[in-house]
Amino acid sequence: MIKKQVLLAVGYALRPLARMLIRNGVTWQEFVEAGKEVFVQVAREDYGIKGRPTNTARVALITGLSRREVTRVKGVLLGDRAREQVAPGRISQILTTWHLDPAFRGADGLPAVLPASGEGATMESLLRQCAGDSPYGALTKELLELGLVERGADGFRVLAREYIRSASDPDLVRQASTALHDHAQTIAYNVDARRTGPARFERTATHRAVPHHHQIAFEKFLQAEGQEFLLRMDAWLTAHADSQEDRDLNSSGRSSRMGVGMYLIRDSQKGKPS
Repeated sequence: MIKKQVLLAVGYALRPLARMLIRNGVTWQEFVEAGKEVFVQVAREDYGIKGRPTNTARVALITGLSRREVTRVKGVLLGDRAREQVAPGRISQILTTWHLDPAFRGADGLPAVLPASGEGATMESLLRQCAGDSPYGALTKELLELGLVERGADGFRVLAREYIRSASDPDLVRQASTALHDHAQTIAYNVDARRTGPARFERTATHRAVPHHHQIAFEKFLQAEGQEFLLRMDAWLTAHADSQEDRDLNSSGRSSRMGVGMYLIRDSQKGKPS
């Protein structure tokens, strides 16, 4: 029963992450590879004996991966072997083939302008090669709507080398990953039945039925009150960060990254993030 609840909770938490991944052109297979690396890394770090990394056989038992797969992933994590190339999604494969396959390039070496159908290199033959039996019309429409190709009087012209539905600012992605990690770390600690210390502070203030016309007012209220609160937190942390007195008391030299995070919560009534 608890595993079912955990899977339901993880599925719910992954929905906004899936949106971010899809917007940035990450395929399911690439997500799976990233997941394998994380599972192996956590199993090695958290379930070793006497401080040593967990051995391959135990990692396989804990994660459900084969010993061969654990060995491969461990090699990637240790830098001893390169990551396996994951098969690209169909749209990415279409763009790559159009740019790299000589059959779909012109005499100048650039991607050719492709007629819709006919003999030789055509849009239809490109899609058939890369996407098999996927509907030709639907794929063409998707490529056009995404702005990856354009259609002119002489045929289809490719406009992009890579498929990214909506590219994110790399620095914003880094900040988002830190915020997600920090919040998830607190939640994982609090729900750990084996923890020996008290639960870490984790609270929310929400209401299920706030009319839409109050959203802007609440955001302004949060900006003002939240900023004041965070300034007080920052002042406290700065005052207690590695002072000479602390160095005298803390002979071990150990320190921790500590702080508090705040974020706006806003869902539609149907439960879908707006």
